Amino acid sequence: MSELKTNKISTNDQNNVAIDNALGLKSYTTAQRDALTSVAGDVIYNTTTSKAEYYDGSAWQQTGGDGLVPIQYLVIAGGGSGGTGEAVSAGGAGGGGGAGGYRNSYASETSGGNTSTEQPFRINPDGSTTYTVTVGGGGAGVTGYDVNGNIGNNSEFGTILSFGGGGGGAGASTGGPGGSGGGRGADTAQQVTPMYLGGLGVPGQGSDASQTAVYRKGGGGGGASEAGNTDGDVEGGDGLSSSITGSAITRAGGGGGGTGANVDTQAVGGDGGGGNGGSRGVSATAGTVNTGGGAGGCGSAGSGNGNVGLAGGSGIVILRWATADATIGATRTGLTDGGVQTDGSDSYIVFTGGTGTITFS
Repeated sequence: MSELKTNKISTNDQNNVAIDNALGLKSYTTAQRDALTSVAGDVIYNTTTSKAEYYDGSAWQQTGGDGLVPIQYLVIAGGGSGGTGEAVSAGGAGGGGGAGGYRNSYASETSGGNTSTEQPFRINPDGSTTYTVTVGGGGAGVTGYDVNGNIGNNSEFGTILSFGGGGGGAGASTGGPGGSGGGRGADTAQQVTPMYLGGLGVPGQGSDASQTAVYRKGGGGGGASEAGNTDGDVEGGDGLSSSITGSAITRAGGGGGGTGANVDTQAVGGDGGGGNGGSRGVSATAGTVNTGGGAGGCGSAGSGNGNVGLAGGSGIVILRWATADATIGATRTGLTDGGVQTDGSDSYIVFTGGTGTITFS
């Protein structure tokens, strides 16, 4: 193999220098690139990003393209609150709240409703472009017999919007629609005919609530991965697992339906923060904070807190990006987060409450 060493190649006329074969740039990983002593005009091929890059005198820039940086996200809305039961002993019960909408672009993980991974959100790392982040609260609890649960609050990152989970239906009402649907209520007279339907989930974000009637039992709320009642009578639908923070965590489970008619059995909430339904002598439980889990539905009078519908679990927003590509701004007024964390060559941040704007540089 021949080797030519020279400090400069010049033409002997006004034409450009021509190379018959492909020009191979020196290859470096991002870590190797950052260890170089570079001057403006240096050009390399980055094997970490699979991009040709040049040094502008202060930072490495990608050649071509739009200069935008991909941000992977998990955006979960607040879960719906549970519906209350009937004001008669041995009566009908409330439905479980639906899980908050679940949108995921991390790696090849599943997004809500068992859909494909979404595309990362691309940001401008200019230090001045702002992006809104909102962590939706769970649907507020309710009091009184025969009261429908409330829908959860939406979560967002930039243009990525996840819808709040549907509220559970009361003792004689349909469940509410939402990111995942809220479970239907059941009244005293209900036999096996689905007189009251469960709420529908938003496609690409969650699942429907149970549409199957069970005698005097409220329907289970839908979860991110399955409909209510999938795992048993009036149980909440399960959520989905994500490892965007480096550890697998399941979120966005639906609330279990309430059990009336003085029945002992308590319906279980879906995996991922779904609250349990109320039954005789046992109160329903709220959705778990920062999971987007739906709350459990209430039993009837004399069955735990039959007239106190619990709140849905608040949502969460998690962002992840290549550490070498961007730095998130330190000013994040109005938002609650745990600070920037690292996992390998990536950085991530977990927002657990509030609304505000962020920047990247």
